[in-house]
Amino acid sequence: MGSSVNTMKSTLLVWDAVALIVGVVIGAGIFETPSLVAGNATNSTMALLMWLLGGGVSIVGALCYAELATTYPHPGGNYYYLQRAFGSSLAFLFAWARLAVIQTGSIVLLAFVFGDYASQLWRLGTYSASIYAAVAIALLTGLNILGVRLGKWTQNWLAAAQILGLILLIFFGLAFATPAAIATAPATTSSGNFGLAMVFVLLTYGGWNEAAYISAELRNVQQNMVRSLLWSIGIITTIYLLVNLAFLRGLGLAGMAESEALAAQLMRQSVGEPGAVFISLLVVVTTLCSTNATIFTGARTNYALGRDFPLFSFLGQWRMRGNTPAAALLVQGAIALLLVLLGTITRNGFETMVDYTAPVFWFFFLLTGVSLFVLRRRDRDVIRPFRVPLYPLIPLLFCVFCAYMLQSSLAYTGVGALVGVAVLLAGVPLLFIARFMRDHNSRRE
Repeated sequence: MGSSVNTMKSTLLVWDAVALIVGVVIGAGIFETPSLVAGNATNSTMALLMWLLGGGVSIVGALCYAELATTYPHPGGNYYYLQRAFGSSLAFLFAWARLAVIQTGSIVLLAFVFGDYASQLWRLGTYSASIYAAVAIALLTGLNILGVRLGKWTQNWLAAAQILGLILLIFFGLAFATPAAIATAPATTSSGNFGLAMVFVLLTYGGWNEAAYISAELRNVQQNMVRSLLWSIGIITTIYLLVNLAFLRGLGLAGMAESEALAAQLMRQSVGEPGAVFISLLVVVTTLCSTNATIFTGARTNYALGRDFPLFSFLGQWRMRGNTPAAALLVQGAIALLLVLLGTITRNGFETMVDYTAPVFWFFFLLTGVSLFVLRRRDRDVIRPFRVPLYPLIPLLFCVFCAYMLQSSLAYTGVGALVGVAVLLAGVPLLFIARFMRDHNSRRE
């Protein structure tokens, strides 16, 4: 696979990577989860501290990923780390899970939120949200197939619009929202459930690890990967804290916990009904930004899978015109469209996709953390441009957080989680077929 990496061009700069990471992380979550966090916080200070802790946890994970990504720059990201640490079988199952569960489920989750808010602006009939979701997936997949340059500029502009919109939300919330809501709200909203609240916080911070999948395309990756991760998480944490501060000022903790549409309610209170229209536009831009970034990074693992296993060789073709994995993007888009159909049938698109992806995601996230320990021991002579400080404490903390999230995602999700695990297990017979084909081809050679 080394030759495939060498043919790829390092075209991404630090701010391209920052736009990508910020775009992936700041998605629908910041408009959905603050009310759930508030409902499980005993006071406003605790709520804000949990959002700050979420940024700290993300930095701990980012330091681990920075070592892996700078030591082993590769378009396969997690796939390549798991392959080196645990062998091709586990890496295959991860790539299968990312293709069929993790990445495609995340794409569809975001696309459904886009569809829900776009439908508030212009409804397209009974299946409006599904139509918008399918069109968004098809359009953004097509843009990325045309070329990495067009894909990254689309991402940069969407990320800029996203950040600008959130800044306006923060401004109106802090400057114009009536703070009387705080005075009338009770001091506490519940007995508090710190663990459950952190599940929602860390879900909202999720996605910064996507930086691993652009490590082979990032210029001066040894220095720029660390910068990209730290800048991104710093920006994200600051925005999350300010958004929640605006919500608390305008609605109070109890008001946040009771609200079904936090941002719309805040803007309606601040500037009237036009505020609700504005926030719908903001969520549309935000989810488009996240969907584009998720499509961009997801195809890279599918490409790595195709390079290693003849069963999926059609995925391992890099289109030099446009510098993009076109076949991997097409297959990813097709699976995502099938999941849109599933969400349309169940009519619980967002919730179904959260349940579907979470346990499988955190299982492999935990294994990636463990791979750092394995590779430190196995590859003692490999040059590491960046080393995790306070090793092994920080990687151990990362693994503990991942194990906690895995347990929580199984405890708090529904039937969708069982479906996601079942799809992962369906990869086991595919693994045996893929290994047989690879071994057969090796003997023929």
